[in-house]
Amino acid sequence: MKYGRVGLSPAIPTVAVLLLAALWGLSAYAGWGLEAFCADDESSRSCAERLETVASFSGLFAVVGAGCAAVAWLIPAPRGFMPLMGTAIAAWVVAEAVLFAGGMLVR
Repeated sequence: MKYGRVGLSPAIPTVAVLLLAALWGLSAYAGWGLEAFCADDESSRSCAERLETVASFSGLFAVVGAGCAAVAWLIPAPRGFMPLMGTAIAAWVVAEAVLFAGGMLVR
C-alpha cells in the first residue's frame, strides 16, 4: 500500500510521532524539564510553577498532535494519512519548541 507519492511506510511517521510524544511527556511531566531549566535556580519552587504553566501551554499543541495522529489511523482512506501525520509531527515539534523556549524564559 502506497501512502503519498512515495512508497513510504506508515510506520515511519508513526514512530516519529511516538518518539516526539515520549520526549515531550518526559520533558513536561517526568522531571526532565525541571532538571534542565530549574536545577540550579535558588527559587526552584517558583521556577517549577512557571515551567508548569509553560508545559500546560505546550500541551495545547501536544493535544493537536495526538489528535491528528489518532485520526490519521482511524480514517480508512490512505490519502488522508500522510497529511494528518505531517500535521501531527509539526504539532509535536511546535510543542517541543514551546516547551524549550518557555523553559529558557523561566530560567
